[in-house]
Amino acid sequence: MTEFERSLAKVLVLEGGFVNDPDDTGGATNKGVTQAVYDTYRKSVGAGRQSVHLISDDEVRAIYKSRYWDLVKGDQLPPGVGYVVFDGGVNSGPGQSVKWLQRALGLKKVDGLVGPETLAAINAVEDHDALIAKIIALRDAFLKALKGWKKFGKGWASRIKQVLAVGQAWARGSVGPEVVYDGDGARKAMSTDAKVAPSAAIADAATGGGLITGTTILGTLQSAQEQLAPLASGSPIVSNIIAGIVVISAALVIGGAVYGWWARRRRAELAEALA
Repeated sequence: MTEFERSLAKVLVLEGGFVNDPDDTGGATNKGVTQAVYDTYRKSVGAGRQSVHLISDDEVRAIYKSRYWDLVKGDQLPPGVGYVVFDGGVNSGPGQSVKWLQRALGLKKVDGLVGPETLAAINAVEDHDALIAKIIALRDAFLKALKGWKKFGKGWASRIKQVLAVGQAWARGSVGPEVVYDGDGARKAMSTDAKVAPSAAIADAATGGGLITGTTILGTLQSAQEQLAPLASGSPIVSNIIAGIVVISAALVIGGAVYGWWARRRRAELAEALA
């Protein structure tokens, strides 16, 4: 059995049969092949369009070989590593999976294409077990950055845990464990489903971090405080109002700064996970 054939056997178990979940970005999918991918394949071989529900085993094998395994250069990757990158490509696209590989290798050029530089870096790695762990860690962070994580997260987590176990076993020359199908784990996980990053604009508007400070909430409160100050000496009510403005202003500064820090950090985390 070739590396492709034993990798495909695992992937087909994890992908299952026909599904058409409206929350799955892949749409109608059978054995991991989406209708869109199937349409493209059928057109490329001069065949008419038909439902992916009718896809044959030969078509499944041909699609996985040409559109996934060959694109990630599976035959040139070490045992275990090829399977892990292949499975990631099936679930999230070959380009995205190769990016995890390139980042795990520490390459400066992360373009999603397995070229001479990527292959040379892989050949220089002695611990493929550790490399696989890094790839899966990056994939895990990516999955958690998707909106679909709330619904499919448990299944995705189960899938990559199984892929990790098999990949590392193959890297060590072992047969590895059997994998088990989880419907949610078969759902496509694409970068187009990324969570919306929080904006620091609210904090800027409140505290003066924007370009026009005078129009911020904090600027308005400071202006009111300055206008009321001359009246404070003769009116306890005015003094209390000014004191209240001071407290609110301080809360805005502190709260806005904390929220702004959190929003920028979260944006950076999402950008890193989705790279």
